[in-house]
Amino acid sequence: MTTQQLIGLEIHGYLETNEKLFCKCKNFHDMKVIKPNTNICPVCSGQPGSKPMLPNKVAIDKLLQIGLILNCKPNLAPEKPLIFQRKHYSWPDMPTGYQKTISGAYSIPVAEQGEFLGIRIREVHLEEDPAAWNPDKGTIDYNRAGAPLVEIVTEPDFTSSSQVETWLRQLILTLSYIKALNKDAGIKSDVNVNIKGISIRTEIKNVNSITEIVKSIDSEILRHEKDQPQQQETRRWNSETLKTELMRTKEQAADYRFIPDPDLPVIKITRERTDNLKKQLPETPIEKLDKLIKKHKINPENAKILTKNLEIAELYEEVIKEIDPKFALPWITVELFGALNYNKKTMYDSDISINPNHIIELLQALEKNKITPLKAKDILRQFIPKSFSPKSELKSQERISDPSKLKTIIQEIIKNNKKTVEDYKSGQTQALNFLIGQIMQKTNKQADYQVVKKVLESELS
Repeated sequence: MTTQQLIGLEIHGYLETNEKLFCKCKNFHDMKVIKPNTNICPVCSGQPGSKPMLPNKVAIDKLLQIGLILNCKPNLAPEKPLIFQRKHYSWPDMPTGYQKTISGAYSIPVAEQGEFLGIRIREVHLEEDPAAWNPDKGTIDYNRAGAPLVEIVTEPDFTSSSQVETWLRQLILTLSYIKALNKDAGIKSDVNVNIKGISIRTEIKNVNSITEIVKSIDSEILRHEKDQPQQQETRRWNSETLKTELMRTKEQAADYRFIPDPDLPVIKITRERTDNLKKQLPETPIEKLDKLIKKHKINPENAKILTKNLEIAELYEEVIKEIDPKFALPWITVELFGALNYNKKTMYDSDISINPNHIIELLQALEKNKITPLKAKDILRQFIPKSFSPKSELKSQERISDPSKLKTIIQEIIKNNKKTVEDYKSGQTQALNFLIGQIMQKTNKQADYQVVKKVLESELS
């Protein structure tokens, strides 16, 4: 008898905004690096008498774009106005005693009925993040309280942890294209698991990282196969024991006592607003991958490297308007990434600015043999963090390919490296590479490699 695993996700991610959801406090990329309880105000720390500001417009726009790129249907006014609910629960991380959320028993989600890579999306909604509570120390840090969170709720369409892993990585990559999620904060997910006809659904709360999500699913499936639980439960994931632990029997919606928040206005999303946001959406990574393979005849492996970062993919597409795609490809997928790594940077860093015209100028000089590949790599490294026109640099860095000019330098290197020359003549062929390296260093990497090798071998013989 084959069993069918039913797995659903409630994915939480921090929206990329400058401010929190209901106040002017900064929405920092990493709340842990800030001194506890310094990025707070009466609103986000739940002080008595404080009232929330109007919801952050950028957060709502980001959420709408997430819904649109996941093929969801936005809920529009006047038929379906959006109402913030108070979700009541008594935990130390929520000083007001409730969480402000566009979800719950009586709410209409921001967008719903979507589909992404074969998995149905039930809804996408917006809510505020609680504070960070440390039950071991009994401390609470309100720095992240009120940060805008997106929640993406899937139907239980996943049938394995490996399918979940692949899908989540594609989801994060796709959302990075619209710069919707805070990339430094990562994601966390509530995971719902059961085996059809055998066990009742269990919810595993707040599992951090894709790796831990996969582990928690595998562990919980084994528990359901063995124990066949018949009561709905909420459990936590213990990454040390690699097992889930009971937190409480599952609350129903009524247990949260959802009521409309009287301090917040109804949000009316118009067709014009969603149409404008839809026009701003880029191609998805899947669409761009397909185009790169078919249109530019790029092999799938290199195409995947390009589509891992929208800025890289768009840079390549601009460069190949002037440069042969095959010639340009390794300079983007290998050398540019190498230059970024050399400078300990990524294309995501805010101070990185690469002008495609500067890459074009560099590669054109290389195509015309005006500079050597080694010199081109040197200049590319200098493009980080901000590129520049290499024309002035190229004038003083032109390739040296005249054998007569190189011969004098080569003879000097041979004279100063007698032991290496003896090693080469005794059969140690790697000694030749050392001598070529010395010549390249002497010529500031401007010497033509093939000419150097030919003249050097001639002189040594």
